[in-house]
Amino acid sequence: MITSALHIALLLQAPAAGTGGAASITPLLFQFVLIVAIIYFVMWRPQQKNRKQHETALAALKRGDEIVTAGGIVGEVVHIRETTKEGGANRMEDRVTIKSGESRLIVERGRIQKIIGTATGSTAGSNPAT
Repeated sequence: MITSALHIALLLQAPAAGTGGAASITPLLFQFVLIVAIIYFVMWRPQQKNRKQHETALAALKRGDEIVTAGGIVGEVVHIRETTKEGGANRMEDRVTIKSGESRLIVERGRIQKIIGTATGSTAGSNPAT
């Protein structure tokens, strides 16, 4: 709050005699650019990187993986039904059937929050087709 009031006061301040108005705005402009750069490198870029990793993990989802949905349901992937559209397939709208306890649920691939464990060759091979 105080710094924004200081910035406004600097903007409203009349330029000194013999100097141009651009000279008094240059440090303020530099500060704004610096703040935007800090926000980009500290907040936005890492979040974008995490989102891409999550989408890659969801695209590699396979039968036998243990997942957690956005609603907190823990289950094992039983079947993945890919949806196709005329404009191209949107992988996040694929239907994923999961088994949680004695129940089976169908969720969208995009609603899967994280993948806890992946299916190994011995685990996937020992489960009978259900």
